[in-house]
Amino acid sequence: MVAEGVDERLTPSAESRLVDVNLDPPFPNERVFRAARLLADQGFIERFRPRVVSTTLAVAWVAAGRRAAYVTDGHLRDSVHFAAGIALCQAAGCVVTGIDGQPLHTGAGGLVVAADEQTHAALLALVERAAG
Repeated sequence: MVAEGVDERLTPSAESRLVDVNLDPPFPNERVFRAARLLADQGFIERFRPRVVSTTLAVAWVAAGRRAAYVTDGHLRDSVHFAAGIALCQAAGCVVTGIDGQPLHTGAGGLVVAADEQTHAALLALVERAAG
């Protein structure tokens, strides 16, 4: 338990294996990625425990170590729903990229936030496989 008024450093952790996936339209990358396919992928089910929740909270939970990752193919640019959470995750040391593993706001767009490199790599492989 943390004493009142004492700051505690955020520590990302993939231990929970929980991954939040955004299912809200629009789906700008639907030709190459559909979150519903990722949720049904046997490899995803075996390695992770999927959840669906609000963006801001889900991304913050990755930074705090309560979720292993968050995945969306939604638009990020000029979105208040992602800005604070992305900054929080980057400051905490999470791996933060677009849905295709490229730096944010380049490539296909979208967002993969992961607690560590291994989780990030596994999710990118599953996203690619789900693209068919």
